[in-house]
Amino acid sequence: MSKMNLSRAARIAVAMLCLCVSSRPLTAQADRLSSQSSVVVTPEQDAAVKAGLQWLADHQNADGSWTASVGYKLNTDYEYTKTTGHVGVTSLACIAFLAGGYLPGRGTYGRAVERGLNFVLSCTKEDGYITWSDTRMYSHAFATLFLAEIYGMTHREDVRQKLQKAVDIIVSCQNAEGGWRYEPFAPESDMSIVVCQVLALRAARNIGIRVPKSTVDRAAQYVVDSAITRDEISMRFRRNMFSDDAGAFHYQKGSSSRSSFPLTAAGVTALHGVGIYSDEAIQDGLRYLMRNLDAFNEFYGKRERGHYFFWYGHYYGVQAMYTAGSAQWETYFEKVRELLLDLQEPSGAFPNRTGPGEAFSTAMGVLILEIPYRFLPIFQR
Repeated sequence: MSKMNLSRAARIAVAMLCLCVSSRPLTAQADRLSSQSSVVVTPEQDAAVKAGLQWLADHQNADGSWTASVGYKLNTDYEYTKTTGHVGVTSLACIAFLAGGYLPGRGTYGRAVERGLNFVLSCTKEDGYITWSDTRMYSHAFATLFLAEIYGMTHREDVRQKLQKAVDIIVSCQNAEGGWRYEPFAPESDMSIVVCQVLALRAARNIGIRVPKSTVDRAAQYVVDSAITRDEISMRFRRNMFSDDAGAFHYQKGSSSRSSFPLTAAGVTALHGVGIYSDEAIQDGLRYLMRNLDAFNEFYGKRERGHYFFWYGHYYGVQAMYTAGSAQWETYFEKVRELLLDLQEPSGAFPNRTGPGEAFSTAMGVLILEIPYRFLPIFQR
């Protein structure tokens, strides 16, 4: 398969359904939506979501944040410099409440969302960069995504102003490769960062925030150039590139960079984020995820007790599979759900032996289980 050209990659989805979210109990909402989905929301799944949200509410700090370790990946380990209120994890926790049907100031967890929003807004610098205690572009993107979802639901002017600035920072620090890295204005890029920025930009653009088409075009080209194609496999087989890598995505654009399950989940989701919904690269990527699902779950889920690779991989994996809407989605989600229900602790938290901590993993675990509820635009086909 040849690389997709830029004109195809630039077809961004600009029309999304407006989402009206109530604060009705989760069970009633899940019942209503499961009838429209190929995956039925089970009572056990609903109970797990409720328990996770309650754990998050019980562990919110007085300033509205959630505590997590600020750090960085080092091979398969996680090195951290401090443990404090974390703007990226706070944003993910708040998105988990939104995905469960709770708006700021409304319903059982409305106050928690309101306090979390105030913390995120307080972390927005004058230039638009959202950071606290040296968090990086991952956190900025999650915070921007959260603000976009909030603005789409509330149309608050104070949120819109800071959201536009946050988007402008993403636009301005896109590098010559068309991507982003850990810090603003870095010359290199990688897929794990790119997908976060792409989804933040998509969410912002969907609700009327200014995002230049050229930014989307360049990001799209970066993503499609990162896919490992069948032709590439055949040319590089003698250089220890195994055929099972067909459909995967590189960590960084270029043939020498590694690939993995989380990066492939990120790559497919990023393609959807730039408006590509039907292509051989997507189908190959989905097949790669299904081939490697059991081994990935066994090692990073069970053996490593919720390694951050596991949470990051499935956060994007469920979005990739759900958006594709194939029969693979049902099999994928049911396997992941079974494992998540087994991993959840009696307290309602999900484990994270390696990574930022339980607030991060619990927010991620709840979000993964909530995707069939379809309350957020990012969780809609």
